[in-house]
Amino acid sequence: MALAQSYLTDIARTFRNAKALGDRALAQVSDADLHTALDPESNSIAIIVKHLSGNLRSRFQDFLTADGEKPDRDRDAEFEMLEPASRAQVMAWWDEGWRVALAAIDALAPEDLERTVTIRKEPFLVVEALNRLATHSGYHVGQIVFLAKHFTGPKWSTLSIPRGMSKQAQGTYKKMR
Repeated sequence: MALAQSYLTDIARTFRNAKALGDRALAQVSDADLHTALDPESNSIAIIVKHLSGNLRSRFQDFLTADGEKPDRDRDAEFEMLEPASRAQVMAWWDEGWRVALAAIDALAPEDLERTVTIRKEPFLVVEALNRLATHSGYHVGQIVFLAKHFTGPKWSTLSIPRGMSKQAQGTYKKMR
């Protein structure tokens, strides 16, 4: 049980760290750049947030008892934005998705890790589903950070160790966790 509890603590930290990284990146990007795409086939930050929020809500709502692809989810619509959403709306999507995910993760007990959940009718052990969802979330948070840094340019405030400061930062990993 100690390993299972350690895993739950770590996966909750992983999701919280991903949200915090995204929070700090989103805070630096202008309202206009929330809707800027690098090319016609790319997604804007707002679209990525809309999709990630939809994914988190669908996957984590009734996590242990219902399929992770909820019938009311319209995944294709997550990649459409007919009118630019306000920053407040984008942040509401962001916060709601993470709220649902973190509440579900925090409610898990060590014995839940061996249970089976389904995503699109495919069975996964809870631990497998959590790892899959952490990877998916990290992928999209990385996209948000990349775009925010690109759009912010020289005004960007680093989210980790600044260039050339690695030696001075030795031993700070535990402090950051």
